[in-house]
Amino acid sequence: MTSVPFVSVTKQWMCIILDVLFITVHVCAFENLARSKPVWGDQPWGDATKGWGADKAVDGRYTDRSAVGGQCVLSENGRMRATLRVELKGVFSISHIDIYYRTGNKEPPAFTHRMAGFFLYVSNTTSKEDGHLCFHEIQTVNTTPSADMRINCSVHGRYVFYYNERLPDVTYPSYYSPYAFYELCELEVYGCSQVGVYGLDCNKPCPANCQERRCDINTGHCLGCLSGYQGPTCSQVCKQGFFGDECSRRCGNCRNKQTCHHINGSCLNGCDEGVKEWNCTIECDPGFYGKHCIHNCSENCNVTGSCDIFFGVCEGGCKPGWTGITCKQISTASEESQVGAIVGGIFAVIVVILIAVAVVILYKRLNPRISRQQTAGNKRTDSSNNQKNEDSEYYTELQVSNEACQYDVLKKCLK
Repeated sequence: MTSVPFVSVTKQWMCIILDVLFITVHVCAFENLARSKPVWGDQPWGDATKGWGADKAVDGRYTDRSAVGGQCVLSENGRMRATLRVELKGVFSISHIDIYYRTGNKEPPAFTHRMAGFFLYVSNTTSKEDGHLCFHEIQTVNTTPSADMRINCSVHGRYVFYYNERLPDVTYPSYYSPYAFYELCELEVYGCSQVGVYGLDCNKPCPANCQERRCDINTGHCLGCLSGYQGPTCSQVCKQGFFGDECSRRCGNCRNKQTCHHINGSCLNGCDEGVKEWNCTIECDPGFYGKHCIHNCSENCNVTGSCDIFFGVCEGGCKPGWTGITCKQISTASEESQVGAIVGGIFAVIVVILIAVAVVILYKRLNPRISRQQTAGNKRTDSSNNQKNEDSEYYTELQVSNEACQYDVLKKCLK
C-alpha cells in the first residue's frame, strides 16, 4: 500500500467543501470508523490517567502534538517492541488510514525518528499475524518519515495495529531511534460503516456473488467470491472441469468427461465407469465395477469376485470352461464338449425310441401270422388224428380181410 503526507482536519464524516465559480459543492467521503473506539497499548508510559493514555489516539483531537498537550499517547522508553491496537467494533470496509505522529509542536517534527520503520496491520482477530500488512515504512533516502501520513489499505477488518520494533540482532539506519515507540496523536480509519456497499458515498451495492457481500471500497471488486464463481466481480462461473471456492477444485470423473456443477461439484449426468457417489470421486468397492459401481464381478473369475473396476475384466483370467472379458461366456472347447454330449444324448434317446417303435410295429405285424399258424397247426393236428383213426380202422378192416383171405386160401389149399 502507498502512503502520502497530508494536512487535513478530521471530523466524524470527512467532507470537503469546494468553492468553484461561487458554487459550493459538498463532497462527502468515508466515515472515521476508529473515532472513540476501544484502544489498547502494550507499553503505556507512567500513569496513563495523567493525560497520555492510549485513548488519546482516537479522541479526535491533535492540535497540540506535544507531550504535555493531553492529545497524544506516549509509550514507555527502552522497549524493543511497541504495539497500539484499535478495535472498530465490527468488520468494516476500509479505504485508508491516516496517522498523526507526535511532533513536539516543532518544525521539523522532533520525534519522527521514533516513528521510522513502523508497520500497519488490519486483522479480524486480536493477532496482527492473522491479518493483512497494509504498510511497512521503509525510506529510500536517509531521512525520517513525515509526521502526517495517509496509508491506502482497501481491506475489511475489525482491528487496526500500529506496530514498531528495534530488535537487538538487526542493524537499523542511523536515523532510527534506539527503541520502539507508538507516540500517536491520532489514528483515523476511514471506510464504510455499512456492509455490502462501496464507493465514495458508500451507496453502491457490492456484486451479488462477492463472498459475504464484501468488495473493495473503491473499485467494487470482490475481496473473495462465492463458491463456483470467479473474476474481479465474481460474475463468471468456474471454467470447465473446476468448481468450488475460488474454482480451485477439480471435478470428478463425470460421464463422458462432462463438467460438473460449478458450485458443489456434482455430476449432473452420472459417472464414468469405475466411480460412484454424487461427485463421482469414490472408486468402486472390491467386487463391483462399471457405471456407479452397480455391477458385480463374475463368479467365474480366476480370483473369485475380483475384477477391474471399469469394465469388469477378471484379474488373473477366467476359471476353466469360461471366457470373455468378464468370464461370463462358456469357452469353445467346453461348448463343443457340451454340445457333443447333448447331441449324443438326444441321438441315443431317438435310437431307443425308434427301436421301441420298430419292436412294437414288428410285434403287431407278426401277431396275426402267429395266430394263423397256431390255427393251422391245430387243424393239422385234428386231421392227423382223424387220419390215424381212419388208418386204424382201415388196418383193422384190412387185417380182418387178410385174415378172411388167408382162411379162404387155406380152405382152397386143403381141398
